[in-house]
Amino acid sequence: MNITQLHTEIKLWDDFVHRQAAARGPHLGGWKKVIEESFGHKCIYLMAANNDVISGILPLVHVRSRLFGSFLISVPYLNYGGILAENAATQQELFDHASKLAAERGAAYLELRHEAPQLPEVPTKQHKVTMLLELPDDPDKLWNQFKPKLRSQIRKPMKEGLTVRIGREEELTHFYEVFSVNMRDLGTPVYPRSFFANILKHFPSSTWICSILLHEQPVAAGFVCGFRETLEIPWASSLREYNHLAANMLLYWSILEFAVKNGFKQFDFGRCSPGEGTHKFKAQWG
Repeated sequence: MNITQLHTEIKLWDDFVHRQAAARGPHLGGWKKVIEESFGHKCIYLMAANNDVISGILPLVHVRSRLFGSFLISVPYLNYGGILAENAATQQELFDHASKLAAERGAAYLELRHEAPQLPEVPTKQHKVTMLLELPDDPDKLWNQFKPKLRSQIRKPMKEGLTVRIGREEELTHFYEVFSVNMRDLGTPVYPRSFFANILKHFPSSTWICSILLHEQPVAAGFVCGFRETLEIPWASSLREYNHLAANMLLYWSILEFAVKNGFKQFDFGRCSPGEGTHKFKAQWG
């Protein structure tokens, strides 16, 4: 088995990703360009191959931060990542190689964002859950499966005059205005605007922004990414002073309706901790 690093063979890499049933959007090679261009981190994308035939991959990012220290992660800023391999032997070899790289680079730890434990001897954290919603083939069917209370909460912002816009670069200013304020209020470091601009640039056919506006003022916004039959919302924010208008309810309904109309079969609400407010919010959608 020969393990090399991805340099220019992104098509070869992505062809392997698309052949794997367990693949998720963050495995795609375009995220390497997004992270390098947005944050300047060293990306080490490992490929395991025999006679130039790929049997496994592992996208790694070496993050060095004054605040958080030094670590290797697959993949930062996103919910998923980790090893994608055709067999257990390749999986173990990629893990061993990554562990060696972590030690050589002085990383405090190696983190792989698998959806379920894959390496039985490796410590795991399972404090987060992923919230998924299976989608019907018609928005009316989805609407009718909601409880009356939820439908009432969605109608409220409509009656208040809030409007919906779904687009790409033309909605980036609206999204970032809401996102940056929300992150500041939460005391969380804000990703640069260039991060989201680069995602739109490198994934032109599978990323969108939904903005909720009150008299042209953005009050809620979400950034969504599609991969295969799943639409995911990694980032969503709303302005606290407009919470009484329930803009978040219209945001999520609008994105779900968009997902159904565009043929997606599943909606990924993202990770959260059981019992917390975000968990309860997502659970009400079924």
